[in-house]
Amino acid sequence: MKHLRYFLGILFLLLCMTACHYRTTLSSAVKNGSEDSVAVSVQKERPYALNSNFRVTADTLWLRLLPLLDSIPVREGDELVVAEISLRTEMQDDSVWVKVARDQETIGWIPEHQLLTHIVPVDPISRCIHLFSNSHTLPFFLVLAVFFLCFVYRAVRRKQIKLIWLNDIDSVFPITLSWLLVAAATLYNSMQHFVPETWERYYYDPSLNPFDLPFVLGLFVLSVFFILLLGVALLDDLFHQTSFEVAFFYLLGLASYCIFLYIFFTYLWVYLAYVGFIGYTLWCVRQLRKSHGYPYACGSCGAKMRSKGICPHCGALNE
Repeated sequence: MKHLRYFLGILFLLLCMTACHYRTTLSSAVKNGSEDSVAVSVQKERPYALNSNFRVTADTLWLRLLPLLDSIPVREGDELVVAEISLRTEMQDDSVWVKVARDQETIGWIPEHQLLTHIVPVDPISRCIHLFSNSHTLPFFLVLAVFFLCFVYRAVRRKQIKLIWLNDIDSVFPITLSWLLVAAATLYNSMQHFVPETWERYYYDPSLNPFDLPFVLGLFVLSVFFILLLGVALLDDLFHQTSFEVAFFYLLGLASYCIFLYIFFTYLWVYLAYVGFIGYTLWCVRQLRKSHGYPYACGSCGAKMRSKGICPHCGALNE
């Protein structure tokens, strides 16, 4: 039995490692080394595909006209479609060129690295990923999270409002929600470290179907779904236990705490993130076990209590 568990564990790890990539199928023409096969190979290696739609994020992007002697501009907010991908071996620095079109009159070529730096896919999922991955957005979220955590912590010290871990509500949803967010951030960190090309392909061709994605990426999408479901359950439980004012500040503190966890576990060294994830998991399990220790109930409001005395919810005395 012990050897069987060991074998199943190794098999599961191998499954995770081999299921982190998108499947690519090259035609037999690629193996022949012909000119057409080179073009097909170049297209299949790209994280985007022909007819992909992008939106320009730079102030001005210049498209070159053949024979690369003239250029035409496209502006910020213009939408481009990929018409052709070409490999130019004579240009060592910019070997891959992309032909894009804004309309029938505005068509030109641009180096791939320059194009990808100044565009974002038009898909809403890709735009959300771009927003949260933007270098200017993350520091803002971090400062915002620290500010609100300090503000909420001072209020908790005065017993004015509730906050996760310190003056928490009687619910398992906040702890479970924070654990799921840490798990999602750790998965994202792992993909960025081990299989960045998998995440890059998802960025240009996103899907909400977790069963149509590589295994690790599917787990990440599932964790996001569970976070949304638990968020709805948390809102329902929170407003049944507290007033609107207390619920507002609690959600403010919880959002700040979750933002901090996301940034911390996303940018932490991946192996330290694994250690931190294990430690946080053990801590959450310990706290969830404690949450079941409510042998008493308030005779006035019916709220659960750990011991007899003054009810923390309504203030009634229970003897």
